[in-house]
Amino acid sequence: MELSEAGGIEPDYCFYIDNWQAAVGHDHLQWGRDPAPDLVIEIDVTTYTDANDYAAYNVPEVWLLQKNRHLAIYGLEVNAYQPQTTSRYFPEFDLPALVAECLTAASEQGTGAAIRQLRQRLATNLDTVE
Repeated sequence: MELSEAGGIEPDYCFYIDNWQAAVGHDHLQWGRDPAPDLVIEIDVTTYTDANDYAAYNVPEVWLLQKNRHLAIYGLEVNAYQPQTTSRYFPEFDLPALVAECLTAASEQGTGAAIRQLRQRLATNLDTVE
């Protein structure tokens, strides 16, 4: 799904989780007309994104995967983003550690092996949560 760029903001990925009904049947959403996504993910390779760029749009959670391969999670609190240790949407996972492990495995063993390991880890974690 795509979001129209607003004020130079164009997320790499956006997801509707709590408000998934707002996205059903849409291929393209527009800032201001449609509700903001629940989660935005930015992957910074050549530029730097500030989570607070999304505050005006009330996106509840922003993940930034920065050049140093570190995942930072930010939650919206009173019109500004604060660093979070866990995701409000995936509290059972240590996402920064999971991303770091996956990127290391991809670098050392290849993408296919990293994806297999990630799937196994997620399945194991989900089994222990249930």
